[in-house]
Amino acid sequence: MSRTPTDLVELLRERAQHQGADRAYTFLVDGDHEEHTLTYGALDAQARAIAARLQARGHAGQRALLLYPPGLEYVAAYFGCLYAGVVAVPAYPPRPNKPSPRLESIVTDAQAALALTTDAILQKLQPRFPEMPRMASLDWLTTDGVGTDGADAWRAPKVDGDTLAFLQYTSGTTGTPRGVMVTHGNLLHNSALIAEGFEHTVDDRGVFWLPIYHDMGLIGGVLQPLWIGRPTTLMPPAAFLQSPFRWLSAISRLKANVSGGPDMAYELCARQVTDEQKATLDLSGWELAFTGAEPIRPETLERFSRAFAGCGFRREAFYPCYGLAEATLMVTGGRRLRAPRVHRVERPALLEGRARPARGDDAEAHALVSCGRSLHGQEVRVVDPETGRTCADGEVGEIWVHGPCVARGYWNRAEASEAAFGGRRQDGPDRRYLRTADLGFIHEDELFYTGRMKDLLVVGGRHHYPQDLERTAELAHPALRPGFGAAFLLDDGKLALIYELERRARPDMNEVTGAVREAVRKRHGLPLHAFSIIRMLSIPKTSSGKIQRYACKAAFLDGSLETVHTWSAG
Repeated sequence: MSRTPTDLVELLRERAQHQGADRAYTFLVDGDHEEHTLTYGALDAQARAIAARLQARGHAGQRALLLYPPGLEYVAAYFGCLYAGVVAVPAYPPRPNKPSPRLESIVTDAQAALALTTDAILQKLQPRFPEMPRMASLDWLTTDGVGTDGADAWRAPKVDGDTLAFLQYTSGTTGTPRGVMVTHGNLLHNSALIAEGFEHTVDDRGVFWLPIYHDMGLIGGVLQPLWIGRPTTLMPPAAFLQSPFRWLSAISRLKANVSGGPDMAYELCARQVTDEQKATLDLSGWELAFTGAEPIRPETLERFSRAFAGCGFRREAFYPCYGLAEATLMVTGGRRLRAPRVHRVERPALLEGRARPARGDDAEAHALVSCGRSLHGQEVRVVDPETGRTCADGEVGEIWVHGPCVARGYWNRAEASEAAFGGRRQDGPDRRYLRTADLGFIHEDELFYTGRMKDLLVVGGRHHYPQDLERTAELAHPALRPGFGAAFLLDDGKLALIYELERRARPDMNEVTGAVREAVRKRHGLPLHAFSIIRMLSIPKTSSGKIQRYACKAAFLDGSLETVHTWSAG
């Protein structure tokens, strides 16, 4: 490119001008071999055609709901909004015959005026409009028949780095989703930050299954490759969830060297991919396997590394990182082809807010994975959330972020925006920080994440992280499904746990309960007051796959869990 673009419209226009015939995106329709492709030139033409229709309807500056199945139509519609000066609101279609309060609340909160979708989805939704009045009031545009006709009628909008690009609605692990206001400048800077951290080149080849309506899929899988100017391959999230082998097979077959996902993706692969399937894989070219979006468990890294060492996978490929929607996406990361750093700390000290290095022979030590260092102009601090004082190395506090990747705030929520984006350090310069509500500490200039502030369980003045209790429970009995449990305190301060059963598991429920109670008591010194085993695939989760502990607690209390077995101390 002749110069660094100031907005995403300029970025794609530059790519179309100089690399118009180059393949930008390939979508594996079935998760395997059936492909749809888009060149930079074709994407630019489709985006102009969609934008021209939006401009003709007078929608510039308004919010547009995007409701698409996974695929390249989603990508074209997103850029069509950018080209029209319309603020995109990525979402996903509601399930058939299922209520969609989240979608209705997003439409209301965003004050959306229109929706972009396909003919098939609109036909399915229209019969439900009487029960979805806010959805019915939108101006609907189907784009699967737009093609490139009318592209010449497009007029470039007035956009720059400060222009709002889209609203990223948070996944809602601790409450009602909020629309994070992400600008063109935020996205370009975060793309540069990821390029620096990942040490990207135009020769890299990526494979992504993460949903496009989620920031990790949209920014990491769609915008970041555009920034670099390299092709990437996308696949439906359902294809991965149905068969994790498809993801690894695509990496192997396409000789991709960049891919990744949350911790649970690696866990699923390690547990479900068979020896016969492994024999067909060559993962020796996979140089960067990023992991983030949820707590990174050292056990998962080890299990995956051992499971696929025979396929050529190297532990050094793992790239742990930390980020959140309010900072666009990525905040910290490590170095490419450097093995993840694991720091073992004394468990009792950690419960008191201090990460003190453990002795080598400490069998009770708690292992944490480094999320790397601050990148590309971002300032990352760990701060006492009560006083605003900067924490010393090894002292647990709230993670605060300052820099050009920090979003503008929450849409139409001035008070919440000031609380989250208006942090000021007591002992630092007079500048505003994003308060992430995440806990962690700094050790030797690297960030270690320990958990969410709102999830923290305080019992008898001691801090307990729910993911630690959940890990103890799932290790207590093989019938419990790893990564699909939730620990929370009841209103009287007593501990409760819920957990899904493994597929095809038919255990003695009293035996499972007894094993979990004993493990929690022995390892954490806590009595378990209530324990529920629930059906597989029934635990409340966010759109991005994170456990919603607040929703788990609410469902436990109102009796709406799909319970298989329940025990209570009375």
